[in-house]
Amino acid sequence: MFRVAPPLLNIIRRSYSNVAPTTKLFIDGQFVESKATEWVDLHDPATNELVTRVPLSTQSEMEAAVESSKRAFDSWSKTSVLTRQQLMLKLQSVIRRDLKKIAENITKEQGKTLADAEGDVMRGLQVVEHSCAAGTLLQGESLQSISKDMDIVSYKLPLGVTAGICPFNFPAMIPLWMFPLALIAGNTMVVKPSERDPGATVLLMELLNEIGCPPGVVNVIHGTRDSVNFICDNKDIKAISFVGSDQAGKYIYARGAANGKRIQSNMGAKNHGVVLPDADKEAAINQIVGAAFGAAGQRCMALSVAILVGEAQQWIPDIAERAKRLKVNAGCEPGTDVGPVISPQAKERILRLIESGIKEGAKCPLDGRNIKVEKYPNGNFIGPTLLTDVLPTYECYREEIFGPVLCVMSADTLEDATAIINANPYGNGAAIFTSNGSHSRQFVHEVDAGQVGVNVPIPVPLPMFSFTGSRGSFHGSLHFYGKQGLNFYTQTKTVTSLWRKGQAVSKPSVSMPVHN
Repeated sequence: MFRVAPPLLNIIRRSYSNVAPTTKLFIDGQFVESKATEWVDLHDPATNELVTRVPLSTQSEMEAAVESSKRAFDSWSKTSVLTRQQLMLKLQSVIRRDLKKIAENITKEQGKTLADAEGDVMRGLQVVEHSCAAGTLLQGESLQSISKDMDIVSYKLPLGVTAGICPFNFPAMIPLWMFPLALIAGNTMVVKPSERDPGATVLLMELLNEIGCPPGVVNVIHGTRDSVNFICDNKDIKAISFVGSDQAGKYIYARGAANGKRIQSNMGAKNHGVVLPDADKEAAINQIVGAAFGAAGQRCMALSVAILVGEAQQWIPDIAERAKRLKVNAGCEPGTDVGPVISPQAKERILRLIESGIKEGAKCPLDGRNIKVEKYPNGNFIGPTLLTDVLPTYECYREEIFGPVLCVMSADTLEDATAIINANPYGNGAAIFTSNGSHSRQFVHEVDAGQVGVNVPIPVPLPMFSFTGSRGSFHGSLHFYGKQGLNFYTQTKTVTSLWRKGQAVSKPSVSMPVHN
């Protein structure tokens, strides 16, 4: 799904002297300089100039963060839902006020265009706004007189200390998928943002302080493998929300679950768009190109595979021409359509997968490998790239490329196209482009993907629903945000009460009660 780059569990660590600004920890409501001896250099993807140094938090710092959240849970869990709701109302207001400031930080650290970075913040903000409905969403259930003089009521209660492990590609949206719902339900949270772009999370912590969020309700640590292992193993952390790569997601799910934790893990994706010849050609091509190359393809819901059915296979030159018009430049430059990818290592991996596709037999009518951005010669740029005649056995199809590359496949019928999608191990999203309602209905019912778009290339649900990737794209039983998100952050307590009216029971009953 969303990626952590370089790979979360394989990052090279080095020691540094104090030569650059440092990213702070956030513990007990205070921004704290880490005592770490190992740091990660964070570079601007457009220039590869050093932006900040991110610490690999020490064991004692991580323990302090959990202890702070544990102490805060005592009082925070006892606050009224109205108090928590008022905090979220204040949070959405200050996020909206500082939206551009947060977006500028995302562009600097992550590379995406300013417009896309603002969309990143806005999609997270929508979850904050939805959390303000918690007064209704957190209601339990009750049934009076289930038996003579007997009633049942259930309550949704917080879990305790929770943790969020975030990816690099949505530095604001994903933390905002996590801590607002955890908090509104009465939990506290330890957040570990990506070591590649933690600045948005830090800015959000500043806003929490500004609106009076009690110290310890949210704490922030930094790191890579050791911090992940700490979160998975710490006995006081009851649940883990993770968004990132397959390798890390499967590892966290297995290790966290083995320690008895509740886990939601959004992972890899290979999203397909089926294009039928009866589709609106201009609209379909624009949708495909935007969904494939926006954010330089670094989205879990990027449309990375187009399956052209029948006569739609003749549209390849038009798709290539439309993609060729996209402007590649630094995200801060006006008019940019495609910014840099996150790191030189990510660029190298993407180039390798493009080359592997060509070697295995794919054609490349649009090749963005050697693109030059004159003002930013050291940036991690790859232009929009089209690989056609791709087969399911090719590595470029089997792997999640996570770059500005569209794999184009062919099918004779809708049934053939659907079979290709269903044979793929991932189940995040799929889309169909057609003007035929019958074909649309058939696809919706037969495709095995958790999120389906009809003439919509990136069918990400709004926050009153839930993000419902399936199969190899998700491990767990309760998805992010929406009702499922709140259910993930709560446990149910059911109380059965008996208050006899009149004569007391004359003798004990040793049989199983049936409550007639």
